[in-house]
Amino acid sequence: MIIIDDTLISDEIYTESFVCDLPACHGGCCVHGDAGAPLEKEETQILENIYPLIKGYMLPRGIDAIDEQGCFTEDFDGEYTTPLVNNGECAYVYFDENNIAKCGIEKAWEEKKHDFRKPISCHLYPVRITKYPNYEAINYHRWPICDPARTNGQKINVKIYEFLKEALIRKYGQEWYDQLHHYIQVSNGKK
Repeated sequence: MIIIDDTLISDEIYTESFVCDLPACHGGCCVHGDAGAPLEKEETQILENIYPLIKGYMLPRGIDAIDEQGCFTEDFDGEYTTPLVNNGECAYVYFDENNIAKCGIEKAWEEKKHDFRKPISCHLYPVRITKYPNYEAINYHRWPICDPARTNGQKINVKIYEFLKEALIRKYGQEWYDQLHHYIQVSNGKK
């Protein structure tokens, strides 16, 4: 484990390889699972505010799900999540010409319709954060649907923390990421 500020980081973050391989997995993390993507409380308000800008990138069934459930839901633990379509795909998903699931929120962001890329939990996947009273635990969520990403990461030798550099900086800041990178380099005898 690595400790930086108020975070406890699993060793797997720098020992395991991972790079998404969308042609192989078809964006399965957006369509499978037992709940929507976790949301930070402030993200629920952002989604409500930008929903009119996202709606044009969504499928009709996703729009129907949001009409019925709202822009976010609460799971069985009282945590906020994105709504699902019939307990399946995320309501914000759309499918590209290759039938790969993609995020309507992110597509609208790419086209500069708003400045919220996507929920931080989605940006950080396969990392999951568990919040405790005095710290956050950062762990690797291993899911068989992501086997192609592990294979791809091994092939090109990219570790999880490298793949998620932008997302980790978004969440914790550049200084935090620099400390993580330095610790890993020292641990691997590179400095």
